[in-house]
Formats: sequence, structure tokens, C-alpha cells
Amino acid sequence: MSREQLNDRNVQQNYFQVDIADYPTTGWGKFKRVVARTFRGELFVGLWVVLREMIKFDIHTVRYPEEKMPIGPRYRAIHEMLRLWESDTERCIGCGLCEKICVASCIRMDTRIDEESRKEVTEYSINLGRCIFCGYCAEVCPELAIVHGPRYENASEQRAHFVTFEDMLTPIDVMKAGSQKEFEGFGAVIPGSDESVKKTPLAY
Repeated sequence: MSREQLNDRNVQQNYFQVDIADYPTTGWGKFKRVVARTFRGELFVGLWVVLREMIKFDIHTVRYPEEKMPIGPRYRAIHEMLRLWESDTERCIGCGLCEKICVASCIRMDTRIDEESRKEVTEYSINLGRCIFCGYCAEVCPELAIVHGPRYENASEQRAHFVTFEDMLTPIDVMKAGSQKEFEGFGAVIPGSDESVKKTPLAY
């Protein structure tokens, strides 16, 4: 488009006037307008479109919650705590980086020193009412212990509801069945990692 055409403000040159009938004011005029619109054909065209879609039986409705729409593999939903493949113990070492980096201050963690002089997580909770699902806690975790899972139903009757460590942790039976889904990002377990570890010489 040239500058002359852009500066031309004569909008009537490309438009035409629509012949709009006057709005009827009497009862007889309104009745005649209803009859004319009914038998003109548009009503039957609309009914045929509805009937045609009904007899196809091609249902597009998702029957939630039995059926759910597929989501992306990197969808950031409710958090999950993963376990170690070797010992079925939790990966979280209680470093507290997720609590420090959380921009919404929704993660609370308490740790203690156990009998073997190792740090143990005693309390871990996430306030999903404040969480903005930014993913910083999963990115900063050095052990890939906390990830974002595909479960997005976090409705609650109370506004300040929490997710505890036990709710997010992978169950033992799921771990024994080998169905724990690994995070497919940086630092994740790659296929054939066991063979690579066996071929690596150990200096200790």
C-alpha cells in the first residue's frame, strides 16, 4: 500500500450501503416479519446443519475426568518428588536450594541430622495457592529430586492448601514396578546409563 492510499480517508469508495428495512412498529408488521424470516429458508438450513452433525455420531466432547486432553511433555503442573532407582529412597538431600530460589516463597522445608550424621528432610510443603509454577525449584535442584508432573487438578475448598512431602513422593509400589517417569531435561537419566557406569573405571 502506497502512502497516498494510506492517507486517503475516503472510506466510502470501497463500501456499499445495505438495504435495511425499517423496524416494524405495529403488531401486524411484526407478525409479517416473523413469517417472512421463518419461511425464507435460513431456519431449515440451520436445522439441517444440526441434524447432520447429530447423525454423524462423531462426539468431540471430552468426558472429564475419565478422559483428559493430552498435554505437552514439559508441562509444568503440580510438583512431584522422585526416588532413586537403585535404593528406592528419596532423592532429596535437604539442601534447601528450592526454598531459597522460590520467588513466591511457597516452599517450606525443615531438616535434621539423623543417627548416621546425614541430613534428613522432616517437613516439606508447597503452598499451591501461592505457587506460580515458574519451574525454578526444578531447575535448581542438583539431584533432580523435584520435578513438575502432569497432574493439574489442584482445586480445593480452602484457599491456603498445602502439598506435603508424602503426597509428592513417588510410591514404593510404583517404584518397584519401574513406572516412574524421569525428567527428560538436562541431567536426566539417559538410556544405557547402567552400561556406561560399568565401563567407567572407579578410583575408590
